[in-house]
Amino acid sequence: MSARFCITPIRCLLCVFLFSTLAKANFTHPGVAHSQDSLDFVRRMIAEEKQPWKQAWEELEDSRFASLAWKPQPYPHVERGSYNNPNIGSSDFTSDGSAAYTHALQWTLSGEAAHAKKAAEILDAWSSTLESISNKDARLLVGMSGHQFVNAAELLKHTWDGWPESNQQQFSRMLREIFYPIIQDFYPSANGNWDASMMQTMIAMGVYLDDQEYFDRAVDYYRKGQGNGAIRNYFKESGQCQESGRDQGHTQMGLEFLANTAETAWLQGVDLYGEADNRLLKGFEYTAKYNLGEEVPYEPYKSFEGRYHYKKISDDSRGRLRKMYEKVYNHYHNRRSLDAPWTKKAALKNRPESRAGGCLPWCTLMYANNPGPAVQN
Repeated sequence: MSARFCITPIRCLLCVFLFSTLAKANFTHPGVAHSQDSLDFVRRMIAEEKQPWKQAWEELEDSRFASLAWKPQPYPHVERGSYNNPNIGSSDFTSDGSAAYTHALQWTLSGEAAHAKKAAEILDAWSSTLESISNKDARLLVGMSGHQFVNAAELLKHTWDGWPESNQQQFSRMLREIFYPIIQDFYPSANGNWDASMMQTMIAMGVYLDDQEYFDRAVDYYRKGQGNGAIRNYFKESGQCQESGRDQGHTQMGLEFLANTAETAWLQGVDLYGEADNRLLKGFEYTAKYNLGEEVPYEPYKSFEGRYHYKKISDDSRGRLRKMYEKVYNHYHNRRSLDAPWTKKAALKNRPESRAGGCLPWCTLMYANNPGPAVQN
């Protein structure tokens, strides 16, 4: 159906409605970080007490984020300054996002409704309280931690019937009126992990809100954005990253956020993993190899607009593997049958992750050898 065939204003309004409905129908739910098939797989592995899922599940249950005694600490006005100074509600925002996601996972994997209620309690506390997020690192905070809030909400909305519609709408308003204005224009000249963090949250919001414009904006920026976080700017063809000369901690953050964006896109039928000849895999292989003690080639790299010029690879934080490799290894090796030897070694070294940092968290639990969905259009 095309708007050019409409001959009356009423029919034009009908077209708008139909196009809106069709756009919403194209999104798969749940579909931000996990599909229903992938959740079913993990649930089955836990029930059969298979490893590494059994141990990973036990570690999730022992986490402080999994406690039903968790009390959300919402702030009306959050500030995150440079390097989290000042920290006015910033750390609480991050911790509550981790707890909401952890409880939402516990609900979907165990069926214990108390965890769904706790996740909803955290989301509702923030969406009914938060009025602003400001200061220098506001974009980074929303990019890094907003993603977990959206993941928790996506799981609740599509697997539990106990979250009132009015509360869901309140949460959606927080996303549209507070989160999105902060991240909508990215931060092209900053180190690329900034852009990457905002992409992961924006694409997640697009799915949760059934908003094609948000989704497409994140996808387009990933593919051809002008800033340091876009796929062709963050990586050289060798896999060297824009931040490889800065330190290994921030480099791995950028990689993780880009992988989270690619995973959401994949669940929605868009292949960002394969963009630029599997450039993301090259970045993971390069970084994993270097952080596992091997040498890699390096050439001085000027960032977008020349703001950063790292002349040699950095050994700052070298060897501190971020908890993020499982997801990417699962995609390229298990879904696509591609070699990823260094990514595999890093993933195996991390199994199972026992801390809450990286990969949403709970990467071994949710992505180890997880087959679905195996094929996308």
